[in-house]
Amino acid sequence: MPETLTLAQARRIALAAQGLSKERPTGPATARSVGRSFAQMQLVQIDSVNVLSRSHYLPFFSRLGPYDKALLDRMSQKAPRSMMEFWAHEASFIQPAHFEALRHWQRRRWVSAEHLDAAQREQLRESILGLLATSRPLTASQITERLGHVEEKKNDHWGWNWNAVKVVLEYLFARGEVTSAGRTEQFERRYTLTTRAYPLVESQPGADPHDPLAREAALDLLVEASAKAHGVGTVKCLADYFRLPVRPVGEALERLAARDVVCPVDVDGWGSGLYRHLGVKLPRAASGQALLSPFDPMVFERTRLERLFGFHYRIEIYTPAHKRRFGYYVLPFLLRDTMAARVDLKADRAASRLVVRGAYDEPEAPSDTPVQLARELESMASWLGLATVEVEGTGGFAAQLRRSL
Repeated sequence: MPETLTLAQARRIALAAQGLSKERPTGPATARSVGRSFAQMQLVQIDSVNVLSRSHYLPFFSRLGPYDKALLDRMSQKAPRSMMEFWAHEASFIQPAHFEALRHWQRRRWVSAEHLDAAQREQLRESILGLLATSRPLTASQITERLGHVEEKKNDHWGWNWNAVKVVLEYLFARGEVTSAGRTEQFERRYTLTTRAYPLVESQPGADPHDPLAREAALDLLVEASAKAHGVGTVKCLADYFRLPVRPVGEALERLAARDVVCPVDVDGWGSGLYRHLGVKLPRAASGQALLSPFDPMVFERTRLERLFGFHYRIEIYTPAHKRRFGYYVLPFLLRDTMAARVDLKADRAASRLVVRGAYDEPEAPSDTPVQLARELESMASWLGLATVEVEGTGGFAAQLRRSL
């Protein structure tokens, strides 16, 4: 019979897996603590929205408190790199050890150069690889200029109006032949050969796409990482983390269960058919608190979030303003083992303000939610280099939060 967990136990396991169950360390974060946090999450999603901060910086603040963002930049931009940009949940920083496995299981069908003339595609591929073999990392526009490529008339292909050079670059990125050596201030990738940025990649044989045993081992590696990052979850949850096909993930979990890496569990109030990673401990209590980015791994899978915490959450960036329920860039506030509130935040850098454009508590929010959230907002403002926190709105919770600052 599968082990049975209460919903509260499953919640604490999930928080422990993500490094969110304990109070944050009081001392300054180090490269080692940033690395440990990344190892727990396994991946960190990248997004261009900068209304508050680039999204990949926020999960580390949630787990470590104010830290030097240069630590994270060094991990992804300076040799030896311990973070690698690739397709995973979406565009993400991943563990370099997962690159080859992802390379053979990721299928972003929209990232294609098939609509280009075959001769043009191959000529551009050879030209791009030849240029990057002897140059510093370059953006797509720099590569276009270096190759003397004439910008063709723009079209609406994919909605991004990419020229042929950019199309082939993204095709090569998805294939793993080129990678990102970092981003510019405008968030453009600086492309380089994957083997130049990550020399070990060249020395590690990839999974042969025609070898079922090799592909099986690659999938098991990714599913084990996903299970460890979740602590407990359904097959669908675990597949979604790296955007893997559900049926093969279910088969991989059966293999991992046979090796005592995971075990099937039932969760009261959630259901059956879940799996627990046996390396993630069940804390006696949860004592942490954190503001969570809309792209935080803890809230990736919205259905799981709702089943675990009773917290219905949707990102509304792409929703027309008049249809938004809570705001443009809304962060859930985790208080101990409760998603206690949500706040719509904006960094007003010109006026040095962290603006709370909306604040909403949950029905089961603990009584100290306004006070603890105020402390969290003040800490975030300081980390972002902003002088004040200002709460807009006249609602009851907004007024409580304003008084608590």
